[in-house]
Amino acid sequence: MTRAPYAADPAQTRGREFDVARRVGEAGSGTQARAESRGPRSEFQRDRDRIIHSMSFRRLKSKTQVFIAPDGDHYRTRLTHSLEVAQIGRVLARALALDEDLTEGLCLAHDLGHPPFGHAGEDALSEAMSRYGGFCHNAQALRTVMRIESPYPSHDGLNLTWDLLEGLAKHNGPVEAPNWALAELDGAFPLDLRTWPSLEAQIAAVSDDIAYDNHDIDDGLRAGFLGLDDLMELDFLAEQWRAVERRFPNAPRDRLLRELVRDQIGIMVNDVIEHTREQAEGMGSVDDVRNAGRQIGGFSPHMAEQERALKRFMYRKLYYHPEQVEAAQRARDVIARLFAAYSQDERLIPEDWQARLPNGEPQRSRMIADFIAGMSDSFAMQACARIYGEQPQGLSNV
Repeated sequence: MTRAPYAADPAQTRGREFDVARRVGEAGSGTQARAESRGPRSEFQRDRDRIIHSMSFRRLKSKTQVFIAPDGDHYRTRLTHSLEVAQIGRVLARALALDEDLTEGLCLAHDLGHPPFGHAGEDALSEAMSRYGGFCHNAQALRTVMRIESPYPSHDGLNLTWDLLEGLAKHNGPVEAPNWALAELDGAFPLDLRTWPSLEAQIAAVSDDIAYDNHDIDDGLRAGFLGLDDLMELDFLAEQWRAVERRFPNAPRDRLLRELVRDQIGIMVNDVIEHTREQAEGMGSVDDVRNAGRQIGGFSPHMAEQERALKRFMYRKLYYHPEQVEAAQRARDVIARLFAAYSQDERLIPEDWQARLPNGEPQRSRMIADFIAGMSDSFAMQACARIYGEQPQGLSNV
């Protein structure tokens, strides 16, 4: 496939933080050749594969997307959400002649920094860490792939390309005031935080919006927190529903609702493709995208307004539903109790983490937060039960 002039090129990557090929080659004759024989992959393909093979990625299967500790097999988790984001991202990248592997890697990695229980867990960790610089899941994703997830003998982290790390750091746009975690990592491996990221990163960000905007509707309908009458409050959804009914007048309602979700995803995807092509016209390189001073990849103004209306609707009807709020409070309590227990008695932490736990602050509390952030929902509940002698209750809200 022909690559667009403004696409990221794996052959032109700015490299990796650790020059492993050089170091491995120094170890002895033939070692470097063996290190470079792990398949005919581009640098961005290697990034994607390292993310997929990581333990942090596997743990997403048991982390909250919308519903905490869901009993049903069909509700989305952070893992299935990330896969759906990647699917949308690859479609957009292919249509726009971008690098599909970089886009996919960014989509798969974007939620690696989420603690257990989703945003409820993040709120609890942020409060517990208020004296030590706070907690942000976006920065934690960088911290995870650059320092915490360390399967290699010669360096910390997954040693991903600059291009992928840049996209994770600022997929939502330039970062003018990085928090401590992002500032620390940027100091070690500068990521040009004040410019826009590649178009692949911008596409990964809008793919995330498209996925959770629509799939959260699907899960909300399945759980009974949303109904058709609720969706009809939004004119553009009501219009799409009437179109679906006209196409399939005799189909069961549950199938029509799923068709509605698919239609809405398609409409958003097509809008992004058309608008991004218009915005990228005349750009001759990925650096043109970075230095444009504005977002290139995303929704048209009309679709962006509809998407904001949909988000407001989802917060009002689903995310702030009384049952959701109650479960979130219980989840925050679990995280707060874990942080308090580990802070008071480090012997409660596994030995391999104890061995690396700093004595001074804020480093000590930041590593405790790292440990908690890496937990799955189920592991956090089990850890809380072991420490306090009782299983947390009221966390399954579906």
